[in-house]
Amino acid sequence: MNRSLSLTLSLAGVLLVSGCNLAPHYQRPQAPITPQWQEKSVQGAQASSLGWSQFFTDPQLQQLIRLALENNRDLRIAALNVEASRAQLGMTQADLLPSISGTVTKTAEHLPGNLYSTQSTGPVTYQQYEATGSASWELDFFGKLRNLREAALEQYLSDQATQQATQLSLVAQVVSAYITLATDSDLHQLAINTAASQQASFNVVQKRLAAGLVTEQDELQARTALVQAQADIVAYDRARRQAAYALQRLLGTTLPTNIASTSSLSNLHVFPALSSELPSQVLTRRPDILAAEHTLKAANANIGAARAAFFPSISLTATGGSLSGGLSQLLGAGTGGWTFMPTLSVPIFEGGKNRAALDLATVTARSDVAAYEKAIQVAFQEVSDALVGRETYQQEVGLRAVDVATNQHNYALAQRRYQDGIDSYLDVLIAQRSLYSTQQTYITVLSSSLAQQVTLYKVLGGGWH
Repeated sequence: MNRSLSLTLSLAGVLLVSGCNLAPHYQRPQAPITPQWQEKSVQGAQASSLGWSQFFTDPQLQQLIRLALENNRDLRIAALNVEASRAQLGMTQADLLPSISGTVTKTAEHLPGNLYSTQSTGPVTYQQYEATGSASWELDFFGKLRNLREAALEQYLSDQATQQATQLSLVAQVVSAYITLATDSDLHQLAINTAASQQASFNVVQKRLAAGLVTEQDELQARTALVQAQADIVAYDRARRQAAYALQRLLGTTLPTNIASTSSLSNLHVFPALSSELPSQVLTRRPDILAAEHTLKAANANIGAARAAFFPSISLTATGGSLSGGLSQLLGAGTGGWTFMPTLSVPIFEGGKNRAALDLATVTARSDVAAYEKAIQVAFQEVSDALVGRETYQQEVGLRAVDVATNQHNYALAQRRYQDGIDSYLDVLIAQRSLYSTQQTYITVLSSSLAQQVTLYKVLGGGWH
C-alpha cells in the first residue's frame, strides 16, 4: 500500500508540474490615441519624479496635505480595500497548498440492561478515544487555482494602484481647495479695500453737496457704488467661509486657524516647470491607468478559471489516526489506522452553469478592455487640456496685470479731473467700477492659472509618492 501511495503522489507531482493554463494570452490593448500631444512640449522636470513635497513647497500647503493624508476618510477606505485584497490573495494562495487538520475526540455511550444485547451483561458504558489527522490536496492540473490566484493578485495590484490614484487626487483636491479659499479671501479683502475707498469718496461728495458744488445725483451715484461694494464684502465672506469648510472636509480634521485667517494667492510659491514628455511615457505611469490594466489582467485570469471548470478535478485525501477504548492506550501499539482516497470529479450536467460562467468572464473581460481604453482616452484629453491651459493662462495673467495697472492710472486721472472740476463724478464712478472689475478678473484668472498647474501635475502622473 505504501508503494501505491508513493506512485500516486509521484503522478500527482508530474501532473502539477506539467499542468496547463487555459487563460488567454494577455496582450496589452493598443492605446486608442495619437502618438503625440498636439500642444508643444516644454523643458522641465518629469511629474512622476517629483513627490508632492517637492512640487508644493509652500509650508502651509505641505501642512494641509499631511493632515489630509493622515485623516481623509476616502484615502483610509482605499487603504483598507488594499488590505482586504491582500487577505483575499492569501486565501487563494493557500488553495494551492495541501490542507492538513487534526482532531481528538472522545465518544461515551451508556446502554441500559433491558436491551437484547445487554440482557446477559446488564447496563454497559462504553468509552472510545480517537486521534486523527487528515490531509487533502486538489491538483491544479488545468490551472483553475493558479488563475484564481492570478486574478486575486491582479485585483490586489489594482486596488493598490487605486489607492495611489486616490492619494494623487486628494493632494490635488487639497491644493485646489486652498487656492479657492485664498481666492475668496483675496476677493473679500479687495471688496473691503474698495468699499473703504468708496466710503471716502462718498464722504467727499457729501461735503461738496453741502457746499453746493455737486448735485444730489452725484451723491446717489456714490452711495450706489458704496452699497454694491458692501454687498460684495458679504458675498465674498460667505464664499470664503464655505471654502474653508470644504477644505476642512478634505482634511478630515480641523482646519488650522492660522491658515484660514492668512490664506492668500500672494503666499503661494511658483510651481516647478513640468515636461509633458510623450503620451506613452506619461499614461503608463498614471495610477488610474495601472489600476485599469490590472483589472483587465484579472478578468483575463478569470476566463482561464472558468474554462478549467469544464475539465475534471483531481484531489487527494489521506487520513491517519489512533483508536482506543482508553485515553492512556490511545497512542499505543496496534491502535493505528489510515485511509487514502484519490478522487476524480468529472462535470457531467451543470444545467449550463459552467457555460454561463465562461460567457460572463468573457463579457467582463471585453468590458474591462473598453474601460481601459476609455481611461487612456480620458487621460489623454486631461493632459491635452492641461497643456493648453498652461500655455494660455500664463499669457492671460500677464495681460490682466497690465489691464489692472492701466485702470489704476485711469482711476487716478479721473479723481484728479473731478477734484479740479473738469469732469463729473460719473466719470470717477465709471473709472472706479472698471478698476474694481479688472482687479476681480485678475484675481480669478490668477487663481485659475495656479489651479491649472496643479491639474497638470496631477494628470502627468505626479503626486502620489
